[in-house]
Amino acid sequence: MYKIRKAEELTTNIYLMVVEAPRVAKSCKPGQFVIVRTDEDGERIPLTICDYDRKEGTVTIVFQIVGGGTQFMSTLKEGDAFHDFVGPLGCPSELTSEDAESLKKKNILFVAGGVGTAPVYPQVKWLHEQGVAADVIVGAKTKDLLILEKEMEAVAGNLYITTDDGSYGRSGMVTTTIQDLVNEGKKYDVCIAIGPMIMMKFVCKLTKELNIPTIVSLNPIMVDGTGMCGACRVTVGDEVKFACVDGPEFDGHLVNFDEAMKRQQIYKTPEGRAFLKEKEGTTHHGGCGRCN
Repeated sequence: MYKIRKAEELTTNIYLMVVEAPRVAKSCKPGQFVIVRTDEDGERIPLTICDYDRKEGTVTIVFQIVGGGTQFMSTLKEGDAFHDFVGPLGCPSELTSEDAESLKKKNILFVAGGVGTAPVYPQVKWLHEQGVAADVIVGAKTKDLLILEKEMEAVAGNLYITTDDGSYGRSGMVTTTIQDLVNEGKKYDVCIAIGPMIMMKFVCKLTKELNIPTIVSLNPIMVDGTGMCGACRVTVGDEVKFACVDGPEFDGHLVNFDEAMKRQQIYKTPEGRAFLKEKEGTTHHGGCGRCN
């Protein structure tokens, strides 16, 4: 059992939990994820790691209520425990494979949308620990839905807050702020965007026009987290990839967002899953390569 040390509602339907998981904390890196289950028969829920403390043996997760499993998770309190807390899974951020001196020579921009702020935070924090200052844009629909502002401010080189309704920070979409920063003379060597699929799509559309290489995290489309369910199948360039086993990070300029978002909608119903299974055949799964 994995004891919950802290449980906090950050904002409407978004929760933070600090969980005792020493072995996960010991080896996880920014960009990776865990799979949790509340009980033996509970739903498997993949969640990107928001933070970790190797000394304390804890891992921080942030999740949004999107279904029955996460709804039940939101009722758990400090002192309760998860039945399973498996990880780290997925590939770490590519940034973690570079040495600090080469990273210091780069101008790095992070773009976080909504709950996507949670997986952006550990990457920015890791860079900060290497002495690298990255610019960060955090977007939310409204001020009340903004999360982790103080935490991000402590590790970002420059933090730009934007809200769709103009209730806080800059007004407008994150893409407006990207364009504004470039117009102001900012130059970036790489952009890392994490958030809703539609946000990442339009960030990539803009950064492609601006010639800024862009990495996206496709954790929003993961369901099972092991490659067995076929939910997170996506076309990247000319190749079929699976976010949970091949990612979750990919070259955003090569991701077919329209296909992925359409597929997400189809996958939601039993009829849709049966249709995709029949259509995709032996390529439907990322882990086993067959449908039984």
